[in-house]
Amino acid sequence: MAYEQISYDVADGVLTITLDRPEQLNAFTATMQNELIDACDRADADDNVRVIIVTGRGRGFCAGADLSGGPATFDATSRGRSTDIRDYRDGGGMVTLRFFELKKPIIAAINGPAVGVGITMTLAMDVRLASENARMGFVFARRGIVPEACSSWFLPRVVGISQAMEWVSTGRVFTAQEALAGGLVRSVHAHDDLLPAANALAREIADNTAPVSVALCRQLMWRGLVADHPMHAHMADSRGILVMGGTADVKEGVAAFLEKRAPRFAGSVSTELPDLFPFYKTPEFE
Repeated sequence: MAYEQISYDVADGVLTITLDRPEQLNAFTATMQNELIDACDRADADDNVRVIIVTGRGRGFCAGADLSGGPATFDATSRGRSTDIRDYRDGGGMVTLRFFELKKPIIAAINGPAVGVGITMTLAMDVRLASENARMGFVFARRGIVPEACSSWFLPRVVGISQAMEWVSTGRVFTAQEALAGGLVRSVHAHDDLLPAANALAREIADNTAPVSVALCRQLMWRGLVADHPMHAHMADSRGILVMGGTADVKEGVAAFLEKRAPRFAGSVSTELPDLFPFYKTPEFE
């Protein structure tokens, strides 16, 4: 499938999704939303994709929502959208929820300005790296609106409630170094070193780990955040050890360790991923 506002490139097990509206600093649109969701569906179904990197074309990562509609940008009535809350859904939230459900690890390579949905969409990604040129901002209060993309759930879990409230209530744009100090990004790099660093991390995952194991690890971590008791983690862990313990991947992983060689994992995420969470249910949108 050809996309209009993102590019989708797979090489040696690493999928690079590039937000591709450079003249508009990759501002977020409904088209981009739908294409990102479709790209996640493709990636989950493709066993050749081991890791996903998301970055931006040109000098920006994502400048937030496309404001070319002017003051009516967020007005459902002016835009001809339903005002029934049962029908109206935040597009950024739909994207982050799809990232949340991914079976592949996903890395943000924030190459430039990332504000509004440009930064909130990354909160459901597993690791964030930033260029020293990057600037971030949860600018909603300065636009008279509220945080979106489920960021009121994700951001405090990533950086803590005090840091989250400072950034959200001031709405200020801040540097990559402040993002690093606040725990929002894992590392800051010279602009030309950003993608190589993201790819090096992706390669460490793709070259050394079992795909099914990584998919289950991701589900255990993210779904564990919504559990109300560690017993849910114990139940899922126990199922995982039981189900995976006799698989070819586990036997290969142990044999490779004992024989001091690189493992050759053959398990398929698209066809062999067990369900460790019979008690986990995605809530309905109401």
